[in-house]
Amino acid sequence: MTKLRAASGTPSGLLRTGYARSDGPALAIADGQERGAPMPELSTTAVDTIDDLFQGRIDDGVAPGSFVAVFDREGVLLERGFGAAVLGGPAPTADTLFRIASCTKSFTSATLLALRDAGLLDLDAPVERWIPEFRPVVPGGGVGKPTVRQLMTMSGGMATDDPWADRQESITVEEFTTMLRAGVRCVTVPGTAFEYSNLGYALLGQVIERVSGRSFTAAVTELILQPLGLGAVFERGASGDDATGYRTGPDGFVELPFSGPGVFSAIGGLFASARTLIAWVRWLDAAWTDDAAPGPLSAASRREMQQIHRVAPPRKPADDVPSPEVLGYGFGLFVEQFADHGAIVSHSGGYPGFSAHMRWNPASGVGVVAFENAGYAAVSKPASAVLALVLDERAAAAAEAASAAGEETAGAVKPWRETLVAAMTTTGLITHWDDAIAGAIFAMNVSLDRPYAERAALIAAAVESIGGFTDEPSSGRPECDSPDHLVWYMQGRRGRLRCEVRMTPVLPLRVQTFTVVAEPVE
Repeated sequence: MTKLRAASGTPSGLLRTGYARSDGPALAIADGQERGAPMPELSTTAVDTIDDLFQGRIDDGVAPGSFVAVFDREGVLLERGFGAAVLGGPAPTADTLFRIASCTKSFTSATLLALRDAGLLDLDAPVERWIPEFRPVVPGGGVGKPTVRQLMTMSGGMATDDPWADRQESITVEEFTTMLRAGVRCVTVPGTAFEYSNLGYALLGQVIERVSGRSFTAAVTELILQPLGLGAVFERGASGDDATGYRTGPDGFVELPFSGPGVFSAIGGLFASARTLIAWVRWLDAAWTDDAAPGPLSAASRREMQQIHRVAPPRKPADDVPSPEVLGYGFGLFVEQFADHGAIVSHSGGYPGFSAHMRWNPASGVGVVAFENAGYAAVSKPASAVLALVLDERAAAAAEAASAAGEETAGAVKPWRETLVAAMTTTGLITHWDDAIAGAIFAMNVSLDRPYAERAALIAAAVESIGGFTDEPSSGRPECDSPDHLVWYMQGRRGRLRCEVRMTPVLPLRVQTFTVVAEPVE
């Protein structure tokens, strides 16, 4: 009998077919961690690796202090402080405030979406509607009209400007207006390419002020931070547990002065603790779950933040972390697509005296936040390595458990239960074709594309070409590129069959694609 592991619940239409007969090899596919099941703790090896990684950076003089936390949807799995939050003092804790720098952009974007969702802001309106002095010159000499959406997605055409912009935080509205009137030159036509622009987010901060009638810092605080109970602040010294920022000098670390709130606070002005940033990430991530959690943004708006709106060129990966297959920018967040773990949502923050990084995997809810109190220390590198380590460890544990149960895992994207049942049922059809069963599970196009009698004959020929089936497990791993899709393999004596189903987009779900291809041994 076909063996199948899937989520609980009866899918419409498919389970009523009653097909359970199969003399072929068992179809054994595990669809990952069941919701509500206990999540694995970090292994001793993983904890030791994380400790060595971050302590090594302190020992190597990368920063005076650092903090890292690993978490999932159930809670914090690990938190560690290293070195000193202030030279000569104790190590940072989960409540120590660090400047999170460009991680602030996710809060800026969330505030814009809150205004959009309230009907006060059109993301596709040109920014000059609120800031008439912003009239950038585009390639070719014309005047561009970047929209709010284009600035949010780093496609406003303005040049990458990190070193310059990081020193502009405290400028006033009057100084900013004078700057804009002097002129802005674009490097690309707005809306055509990715270009990481802090100036664009400073402009967005002014849009927030002019739409909301509040200062930028007040708008973020009142619309986002307070409703969520988050302890992030724009002024140092509010908690009494603040990390001091440093840079490296010829004789050791040099303390750096703090810049106060101003127009460029929208690009990186927030201070937050690990505890606060974890709460922020978990609220954003909850949008992917059945329990989306209440708050100032709907689940749909939060998911909108975490999707690629502008593809970005490849960047050098962190040490020991593979390059993503796709990299892009959402609303105040980067999104990377990896072959093994699916999407990773993240943002880094680099500022004089500080480095921050937040990063999570929506498929599993596992995430990492990390801070260091040295300018541009690139704490994103160890943070990326830590998340990859934890995800790999969980994937290995799931594969081991599946193997022990005679199952296989299907990758980062999990098929629907209906898709799994369709795979089970069509596996039965491969060994014992039945027109009535086929008619119950296939969409109307399947018989039109190829009549059942002809399809059954081709499948029989494919089975014969691989010498019939064996009881040995297949050498092929199941593949799933979408919940409505599954590829699996059936092992024969002289090769294997590659089997594939894809479901219809409408209910009740039916199989619209069913292919069986012989892969004989050469």
